Amino acid sequence: MKPNVLLIEDNDATRFGFVRYFSKEGYEIIEAACLADAVATLAAERVDIIILDINLPDGNGIDFIDTARVNDSCIPIIVITGEGDIPLAVEAMKRGADNFLTKPVDNAALAVFMRKTLEIGVLKKQQSARKRLEKRDDIFIGESRSMQEIHELALAAAASDIPVLITGETGTGKGMLARWIHQQSARAANECVELNCSGLRGEMLSREIFGNIRGAFTSADQDRKGLIDVADRGTLFLDEIGDMSIDVQAQFLKVLEEKCYRRLGDVKLLKSNFRLICATHHDITSLVKSGQFRQDLMYRINMLTLHLPPLRERMKDLPALVAFLLKSLGSSDAVLSDDVMGILLGYSWPGNIRELRNVLERALLLNPHGTTLRPAHFSSLSSLTHHHVQAPASHQRTVQEVEKDHIKSVLDQVGGNIELAAKRLNLSRATLYRRLKQEQ
Repeated sequence: MKPNVLLIEDNDATRFGFVRYFSKEGYEIIEAACLADAVATLAAERVDIIILDINLPDGNGIDFIDTARVNDSCIPIIVITGEGDIPLAVEAMKRGADNFLTKPVDNAALAVFMRKTLEIGVLKKQQSARKRLEKRDDIFIGESRSMQEIHELALAAAASDIPVLITGETGTGKGMLARWIHQQSARAANECVELNCSGLRGEMLSREIFGNIRGAFTSADQDRKGLIDVADRGTLFLDEIGDMSIDVQAQFLKVLEEKCYRRLGDVKLLKSNFRLICATHHDITSLVKSGQFRQDLMYRINMLTLHLPPLRERMKDLPALVAFLLKSLGSSDAVLSDDVMGILLGYSWPGNIRELRNVLERALLLNPHGTTLRPAHFSSLSSLTHHHVQAPASHQRTVQEVEKDHIKSVLDQVGGNIELAAKRLNLSRATLYRRLKQEQ
């Protein structure tokens, strides 16, 4: 893809010469004759480098540097100034410009400056990405076989650019896994843009994804980038894509097929080189059968599917997961009594990892000056799991013991009906039969 150059210059002849020369050099030139045009362009277009004249009809170009940096802190900026304005050029460098040249500008010399400045911009983005990665919390994988398989598939996903679909119940960590895949990929230096499709419907969702031009609808008072544009060279993560309405599905399918799109109200075709990751708690196949999801779109988004199991199916990992979450909450020195671990192991965690994190966070708030967390700090769970923790405090029950008692309790409640028990336990009948066989 050609680098996009925003040329901010009020002289028509200078702009004409620049466009003619640098178009042949392989650049895409976006012209702006004033600061107002430049601001509108930044809001609507992807820009890789800015060539900025200081003296403009509607203001000082130096002030525009701050605007550009707010939009993209790493965007390369070259300032053009007259020989008598060297102090202004120095001020521009202090404000964040990368280089400056004096008029008259030699295009060959400017071409060298542009190449070097673009290289600096890439290095800045890489450095910024490294800092973000150093600060980020890693994801918890665990020792269960299912999660080890997920880890291997996630590594394969990070090494490629194919669309990924992450499925699993609410709270299982689909968003965290999507961000982790992006962070391990070659696109880590660029943005991972997230959008929850369940929170917006119809035109509102289209506006977020595709953007709009001024006047596209009643409240559209300015051009606005869509998230597809923001995700250029990075990753677009569409959470809960199963809730995307059929009409938006059709629009988005066209983007995936043709690799281009239009903002709402615009006729101009735009391109964006984004990597797609989607997630849903729905069974997409069932949505297709019921006519709520397009089959052709399903084929486009699930070239690699990762299914995150619910927490109740990986309870072997719970003690280590608790330690990981406590560390992420800034309380790595917190200790759980044996009774508390029994309570946690005896609960089915319908809200999965998200619920576990919230419960731990609440317990820490109830115990601000101590390090040992006790049953009183988990009162909301104690009432739900008291029948699982009758063992003495000195004996910490194994996961297998807790699971066995829980399954037996549910079977007793439903009179031994395997199908009903499987539904209450949120297990498949095959999985329940397998667990019962293991207990024999």
